[in-house]
Formats: sequence, structure tokens, C-alpha cells
Amino acid sequence: MRLILADDSTLLREGLARLLTDEGHRIAAAVGDAEALLAAVAAEPPDVAVIDVRMPPDHRDEGLRAALEIRRRWPSVGVLVLSQYVERRYATELLTGADGAPEGVGYLLKDRVVEIEEFLDALDRVATGRTAFDPEVVRQLLTRGQAAHHLDRLTPRERAVLGEMAQGHTNAAIATRLHVSRSAVEKHVNAIFTKLDLTSAEGHSRRVLAVLRYLGV
Repeated sequence: MRLILADDSTLLREGLARLLTDEGHRIAAAVGDAEALLAAVAAEPPDVAVIDVRMPPDHRDEGLRAALEIRRRWPSVGVLVLSQYVERRYATELLTGADGAPEGVGYLLKDRVVEIEEFLDALDRVATGRTAFDPEVVRQLLTRGQAAHHLDRLTPRERAVLGEMAQGHTNAAIATRLHVSRSAVEKHVNAIFTKLDLTSAEGHSRRVLAVLRYLGV
């Protein structure tokens, strides 16, 4: 796949570029600031842009704001945020999207990616229109404290399933990760929809709406 990398650390940027090239991907551009990122995407929209949160000039949230701009202007471009920080406001906007449907987005924390395969799997999920969210990102978004009243009817297992859904996993992947059958996961998912009053959601993905309830947005 074609990729654009945006990180102000030259060492990390070049190391990631070499790794991904060795895996057969093409690096369309590797840049160090948000302005250069947007220019690179405009020149040659990639399949996925891998973006740090804090970049020049102010090292605050420039990368994440650029990610939102990419999603607005080039909705077919996948966005994978790879950072040391969770910026709650913009992370929530990235997850929900303009139409409430998070597709082709991810948010991973650098110091929690311990396996290369884990990162490559997240990249593939984003490139194919799915989501990939680190559990810690989900946890920190949940601490906004607005979602608890939506969840008090769920069992511990249903909460676990919903947490896996929030990270972007399919039912089959959830079954493997929780060591249960796929049919058991499907029963839990249906119970979640019922308990969150999502039995009828014409025109919307109940799965997306359940995750948004989980995150309190």
C-alpha cells in the first residue's frame, strides 16, 4: 500500500519508513510537520497516513488536527495516529467522523506497540476501512465520565465485548481474543444492542452507535 509518514522525529520516521518498505509498502512521503503532511497528501493521496499528534511549530495537537483535515478533504485516505499522547477532544472527533461512522481510522500509543505484527495488523485494518484503537486510548476517552449510565445494564462479559468492539475488532477476532465461540460473541453483541436501546437504528450502524455510547459521545 502507499503510505505517508508524519513525525517530527527523524530517527523514528526513517526507521518506520525502512520497516514498512521491507514489508513491501511504498512510502510516498515522510515529513516532519503538519503543513508538509497536508501538502504531501494533496500531491499524492496515500492509502494510509501515519501521523504523530504533536509536531512543529507548537508541538501540541497539530498532527491530530491535520488528521481531521485529511478525513474531511480526502475521506478515502485512512488515518493511523501513532503517538505518545491521547488528545481527547480531537481523538473523539476522529473516531466519530463527520457522519458518525468511524471507518479507516486508528489511534495507537507508541510505547504500547510491542510487536511489529500488531502495528502491521492495525495498518491493514485502517487501510481496509476498519478501525484500530489502542485499549488505553479507549479507556482514557471513557474517563470523560459521560457514558456510565449507558453501561450499567451490561454484564462484565458484555462490557468486555463492547470494549473489543471499540478497538475495531470483528466478532471473529473478539471470539479469539476472549477465548469464546463466535456464536457466544454474536449473542453478547445482540444483548448489548438491546440493553443500549439500539434494537432499531435505521440508516445507522448499531455497532458504531454502541461504541459511541461506550465512549460517551
